Amino acid sequence: MPIYRDKTRGCFVFEFDRVVGGRRVRTRKVLPKAWTRAQADAYDRTRSAELYAITQGVSRTERRIEDAVLVYLKERAPQLKTGENVERELELMQWVYQGQPLSSLADVCRRYAAEATRATDDPRPLSAASIRNRIRYLTAACRYGWKHHGMGEADPAARVTIPTVRNERQTYIDRGQMLRLARACTNRAGRCAIRIAFYSGMRLSEILNADPTPAGFRLLDTKNGTPRIVPIHPKAASAARALDRSTPKITIQRAFQRARAAVDMPKVHFHDIRHSAASAMINAGVDLYTVGAVLGHADPRSTKRYAHLATDTLAAAVGRIGAKVAA
Repeated sequence: MPIYRDKTRGCFVFEFDRVVGGRRVRTRKVLPKAWTRAQADAYDRTRSAELYAITQGVSRTERRIEDAVLVYLKERAPQLKTGENVERELELMQWVYQGQPLSSLADVCRRYAAEATRATDDPRPLSAASIRNRIRYLTAACRYGWKHHGMGEADPAARVTIPTVRNERQTYIDRGQMLRLARACTNRAGRCAIRIAFYSGMRLSEILNADPTPAGFRLLDTKNGTPRIVPIHPKAASAARALDRSTPKITIQRAFQRARAAVDMPKVHFHDIRHSAASAMINAGVDLYTVGAVLGHADPRSTKRYAHLATDTLAAAVGRIGAKVAA
């Protein structure tokens, strides 16, 4: 039987070695670890029938979506910082794209967007953002197969419509609330991180990885991949020196959760402190371009979410309409 379990890898392997019409056909493919015996057998039936048909000249081969996914997970995903997560997410989508040709990618994505929340294969409740991200992973895999392995005659992702999601949080805290949170935090690293986040706009992961220098916090590994330096605010200098960067991220997150409960701010997330830093800068008259530079936004659209906060700047601009120009 072409399907067997590889005990070393812990997954099923499809191996086809037959003489069809006087011609020997050999191929081998390692299947995703999450696949069950039933899924592997279904793949065996579909792929074996396809190979017989191709060899006998009955039909022309058309690569399937799972072919592109397997190549993507083998070659591209290991190079990504979130490669393991991408593999998990694509495996959870497998029920919708298994056996489907690359040319049907747009239809597969539409079906997933419509039926994902009712899929019994995924026990987790899915948010609109999760559905969008999974579709992006799938289109990236298919485009990779087309671009680097000649899978298909045209870009299979060209007709895919990515669902639009508006889930920006609009929770901001002021300096007084930040200080209450910091004082209620029983973990020293957590107290330092709260202060640094408010006076720098850095993410928690960036705070723990930042290297304090005379020029500022030096960040070599950022979300958008571009190194940057964030100046150290005088009120965050002592916290920067005292922060133990070996403290696990989860320890700080749990300490923050206890602190927000203690001061009755249950809806405030640690990441909201980053948004609050942006709000504080805008309220102080800092332009959006500079705010984006401090936060490390690669795309101006990320900074645009704070535009509604710049009411004073907008009022000043409107007030200049019709004003006399000095000679």
